[in-house]
Parts: sequence; structure tokens; C-alpha cells
Amino acid sequence: MARLLVVHHSPSRSMQALLERVVAGAGDDDVQAGAGPDGIEVVVRPALEASADDVLTADGYVLGTTANFGYMSGALKHFFDSTFLAVGGALDPTGAPSDGAGQTAGRPYGLWLHGRYDLTGAERSVQSIVGALGWRQGYDVLGVLGDLDDASLEAAYALGATIAALLTD
Repeated sequence: MARLLVVHHSPSRSMQALLERVVAGAGDDDVQAGAGPDGIEVVVRPALEASADDVLTADGYVLGTTANFGYMSGALKHFFDSTFLAVGGALDPTGAPSDGAGQTAGRPYGLWLHGRYDLTGAERSVQSIVGALGWRQGYDVLGVLGDLDDASLEAAYALGATIAALLTD
């Protein structure tokens, strides 16, 4: 059975609503049917609780974070800090992230962000780290500024469904 790990920091109603739609998309009946009789296990972990073992036993990832002061949430940063080296993240001699070739390299991931004024730094910081892990982007980044609307909720569903569907190959 394929396993999709959803790691999130959802302190607001908006982030919680996006999380629920991502998870619903990952559990879409058509996607699950495409995975065969066992389906896809969707494991949801708050960023402060997700472990290296969660990452190593997953076949794909969806990450969700608020954009705080131009950066990802502290909770998602903690997740990366506490799992990066254990899952095969690669650093160059200066300590900067380098192209990853670790144990989880090549696995698909998706990302959603929510903020009030700017998502650029938060997206860039996450992309830098997942690049050093060698994960491959499986769907466009979902960035939502301000209030949620039906289109952003539909996009969150599509994000979850798409990353889950990539695990059926």
C-alpha cells in the first residue's frame, strides 16, 4: 500500500479548511480506486509531531504552511530541522542545501501556503529544503493570499488528489 504523508501547520480556520480539502482530495474515490485493492494510506501529521520515520515510510508528501514574516511557519521549519539529515538531506561543504540524493530522493511532493501579504519567502524557503532532499514537485504550488474562496478550496482538493494519484504509478 502506498503512503502519502501530509505534514502541516494549521493554526487558523483558513489553514484548517485547506488541510481538510487536501486530505479529501487524497482520499478521492477515483484516486483510491486507481491504487488497486489496498488504496493509498493518507497519514496526517502536525508539523511539530511528524518524525523522520514518518518521512522514510511515506511514498509522497504534501506540505502545508502559513507564510509568516516572509518565511515558512516555525513549526514546518522545526519539522525540516528535526528530520533533514535523518532522511538523507544533502548539504554542500559550506552547509548550504545541495541537490539531494538521499533515501527519499525522487519522491513526489506538493505544497500549499496561506498568508496575508506575501508568500514569496515562505515558498522559496520550502523549495530550497525539498530540493536538498531531492523530492520532485508533483503539482503547482498552491499559494493563497487573504480570504479563501471556492477556487482555492477546489485547488487544495486537486493538490491532494494529484499527489496521491502520482503514488498509483
